[in-house]
Amino acid sequence: MTSAHLGLSGLLDTEAIRKDFPLLDRVVHDGKKIVYLDSAATSQKPRQVLDALNTYYERHNANVHRGVYTVAEEATALYEGARDKVAAFINAPSRDEVIFTKNASESLNLVANMLGWADEPYRVDHETEIAITEMEHHSNIVPWQLLSQRTGAKLKWFGLTDDGRLDLSNIEEVITEKTKIVSFTLVSNLLGTVNPVETIIRRAQEVGALVCIDASQAAPHMVLDVQALQADFVAFTGHKMCGPTGIGVLWGRQELLEDLPPFLGGGEMIETVSMHSSTYAPAPHKFEAGTPPIAQAVGLGAAVDYLSAIGMENIARHEHAITEYAVRRLQEVPDLRIIGPTTAEDRGAAISFTLGDIHPHDVGQVLDEQGIAVRVGHHCARPVCLRYGIPATTRASFYLYSTPAEVDALVEGLEHVRNFFG
Repeated sequence: MTSAHLGLSGLLDTEAIRKDFPLLDRVVHDGKKIVYLDSAATSQKPRQVLDALNTYYERHNANVHRGVYTVAEEATALYEGARDKVAAFINAPSRDEVIFTKNASESLNLVANMLGWADEPYRVDHETEIAITEMEHHSNIVPWQLLSQRTGAKLKWFGLTDDGRLDLSNIEEVITEKTKIVSFTLVSNLLGTVNPVETIIRRAQEVGALVCIDASQAAPHMVLDVQALQADFVAFTGHKMCGPTGIGVLWGRQELLEDLPPFLGGGEMIETVSMHSSTYAPAPHKFEAGTPPIAQAVGLGAAVDYLSAIGMENIARHEHAITEYAVRRLQEVPDLRIIGPTTAEDRGAAISFTLGDIHPHDVGQVLDEQGIAVRVGHHCARPVCLRYGIPATTRASFYLYSTPAEVDALVEGLEHVRNFFG
């Protein structure tokens, strides 16, 4: 962490940081400079990541693990070097526990299918149960629904309290002796809620259930230590943490990866192949069939370098301050209702809200005319909208480059929306 990146107040020096992000200089709609408040959907990319991608394609582009010529060996070193960086970033005990996928959705689907094909004691079947929560992204609902439909397993879930927290009052009924897997988000993409990991994992361990955590909204914003979490699987995606699209991560405990079967078959994930049978390579290659996302992994490695240089503790501190300010300012807007926790404690940097009876799509379009980019809709978390009786929300989400001035611009923009619709 350099002094150039940390302001005197404890906030990050966003003036210095924003110079690294070319898109943040873009002018839209009648000369208005973009106010980008949609980092929960995808973050912007710093020049360091863009340069790493360009350098890879210009100087080192080749397939990995196969060629013995110089460029191929360079590509392999860059790809596997990215695995080393990610392993260090999440404090994985072994680099071989880091599996590259194309996104968090694929990572979660990989876990669900491994368990559906597994032998005992991991196998999910008609005699077992799966536990999730009502606040999950569709990526952590649909794979478990599919697995339940295919195997006959019973799908159960935790409900939500009125203030956007998990209702754990019936935890012993949701997680039972029949539960094989508990899968939940660390931070909600719609509500912003940071969930009580320790309580849920403790109950899962009591009954011998595996735990899978969707950390897509956590890895970009806070220290992610897989050993401290004590989960069995952790999934996240690169494009929300300054990396490119097309790259995700699944971390799994070594002994599980050794015991569980692969889901995708093809090149690179095998040791030997005959017309009668095949044997599989050790993890992580066992789960990385075919040509992997090489350039994307290199870009993710560069993003990890960038975030690590600033410091995840510093990023978390900055975002907490921005979120605290945003919650306070948004509560000043008449008719605005925050969906989720209304304080900055135990919440992430995504704030969803409704504005009177104005449809969120209309809110988003009027804000866009002012250069303000927010997300509208159900944010791939439709059960949350159903729980709170709303068709959709407007969501503003912040990151290491977000500023108090952008929060002020949002509040002023919402006043314009209210005036526009009378």
